[in-house]
Amino acid sequence: MRIGLFTDTYPPYINGVSTSISMLKHALEKQGHQVFVVTVNNEIAKYSYEDGGKLIRIPGVPTGIYDYRLTGIYPVRCINKIKKWKLDVIHSHTEFGVGTFARIIAKQFNIPLVHTYHTMYEDYIHYITKGYFDHASKKIVEYLTLFYCDKTISELIVPTKKTYDLFKEKYKVRRNVHIIPTGIEVERFYKEKYTTSMKTEYRKKIGINSDDFVILFVGRLAQEKNVEFLIESQKDLVKKYPNCKLLIIGDGPDADKYHVLAEKLKISDNVIFTGKVPWEEVPNYYQIANVFATASVTETQGLTVIEAMAASITPVCIDDESFRNVVVDGLNGKIFKNKRQYKKQISELLCNKDELKMLSKQARRNAEQHSAKYYAERVLDVYKIAIMNQPKYKYNIFGRVKKIIKGNEDE
Repeated sequence: MRIGLFTDTYPPYINGVSTSISMLKHALEKQGHQVFVVTVNNEIAKYSYEDGGKLIRIPGVPTGIYDYRLTGIYPVRCINKIKKWKLDVIHSHTEFGVGTFARIIAKQFNIPLVHTYHTMYEDYIHYITKGYFDHASKKIVEYLTLFYCDKTISELIVPTKKTYDLFKEKYKVRRNVHIIPTGIEVERFYKEKYTTSMKTEYRKKIGINSDDFVILFVGRLAQEKNVEFLIESQKDLVKKYPNCKLLIIGDGPDADKYHVLAEKLKISDNVIFTGKVPWEEVPNYYQIANVFATASVTETQGLTVIEAMAASITPVCIDDESFRNVVVDGLNGKIFKNKRQYKKQISELLCNKDELKMLSKQARRNAEQHSAKYYAERVLDVYKIAIMNQPKYKYNIFGRVKKIIKGNEDE
């Protein structure tokens, strides 16, 4: 099968969506499929062609939201190259920019379009509105999301029941919605791949002693991740357990705010910030943790939780449906509802090594259900449905556009 992945975020940019798309590409290729990628370039006016012409980066403009860049909806210079790919299916991973381009290309060349909805956009409106017109903006986002995910695609994939309910119960969509939890390359995080000396080196690098109990958070340092919950809770944990350290991996718009909060609470020695770390080094930090903690309620899935479980690290997560699909309280991790419960659970795990060991073993077993291979197989099933149900006639609504670009050649 010849598969086109259209995305506005892709390595070297590092985030959950970028990582999952890269993983899907490799998993599909391992199964013998040819995969082509259309994504965004970090230069405003430059096209680039990589991987033997199978990866196209089109010009992108910074949005001011992390590393995301926005593209035009119809970059004519690469139309002929994409046509020569002779794609069997297009899989889009964004509703805007490159996603709109995917929709146009799918209609123009009569290619079935599968879409994965990765982001709960309503939780990110504050970055644009700065607190103004939030209600109206959410309605606009709802309309645009519903239009893209319900009216213009062949099949829709969501990662969790939480996102499924958003479309079925709130947006009232009638189409098929396939729940496929995003997979990860679980093998990257297996603890047997890392020697004791490697773990010691990383502990020494960031100032963690061998007898410290390490609570790990990996993610964006931003309002929606609720990192202040972990920092504020850390103050009480440190009073009782001076060797308890909170290790925070990542960067974001609220990084300075969290540094100041740790200083204000006088726990700077027990809250360690590494900033952004290279993608290939992230598994090393899981190896030096005892538990993984998150209080975010804006995840569509929470891939870092699965990464932690693959590394045999016990997850301690806030009570949110995104995590309940993966974490079973008391079996492979812990679920908390408030700070009191969170601190109680951390205290229990810190003092009860047998329970911690039991939970970590089960976490590892359950993480294997989220392998890249299994994820790719389920996505392929959706591709087959989309191809089978695709109308055999060609759309002609872009005839005028074709005339406009006729004669343009790829660079």
